[in-house]
Amino acid sequence: MNEVREQVSEHVREQADEQVREQVREHYALALTAALDVSGGGCCGDSAECSSFYDEAQVAQLPADARAASMGSGNPTAIAELAPGERVVDLGSGGGIDVLLAARQVGPTGHVYGVDMTDAMLEVARANAERAGATNVEFHKGVIEALPLADASVDVVISNCVINLSPDKPAVLAEAFRVLAPGGRLRVADVVAEEPLTDSRRIELGDYASCVGGALSRSEYLAELARAGFADAEVTFTRRQPNGVHPAVIRARKPVEQG
Repeated sequence: MNEVREQVSEHVREQADEQVREQVREHYALALTAALDVSGGGCCGDSAECSSFYDEAQVAQLPADARAASMGSGNPTAIAELAPGERVVDLGSGGGIDVLLAARQVGPTGHVYGVDMTDAMLEVARANAERAGATNVEFHKGVIEALPLADASVDVVISNCVINLSPDKPAVLAEAFRVLAPGGRLRVADVVAEEPLTDSRRIELGDYASCVGGALSRSEYLAELARAGFADAEVTFTRRQPNGVHPAVIRARKPVEQG
């Protein structure tokens, strides 16, 4: 009987998670359409505000659609310390701006993967990569809770205001840990709450697609990183918001020695 209850509970959880993902897909597909027309509706507000996280010299040579489709809360490539030849994956790569910036930094001997679950985003990202002449990138359709990459296949995991959108953040961090080679780095821009959010506070802040409604607190983020196996974890707020949910950068490392 208990086994039946557990199976039912798991099925209910899976249905709820997929509902959240579908809500996020629809939100960002619509936001992309708006972004390519005028301005988008991502984590940071409109596309002009999102683009402000990047130095103009960084993005000057990128396709206009890559800049317009930026919907993040920071610039993970600015904190990733990327080196030529490194392999990188961008979780929730969107229109491809961070993939293209990373591709420049790792150079022709490196490689950058983008993973996104939204067909419209993937179409725009692939077109942007072709326009930019980026031959060391590839984009895959998938969810960040089950990355379509092999174990220990990348040196750096980056992400830009996407992990907060996931209904299963422990799975995301476990997957990031899995695909990292020993000694690899996690370098993420995200939105993070000062204190754990109650259910009523999450409802007040908005749905998952609004970014803040699904945010972890700083203490929760650090706990989940440790649970996944990461070391040297840091969560640093980069800007203070009145609602107590702030843009932040998250750094962590996969230990060289396991166990």
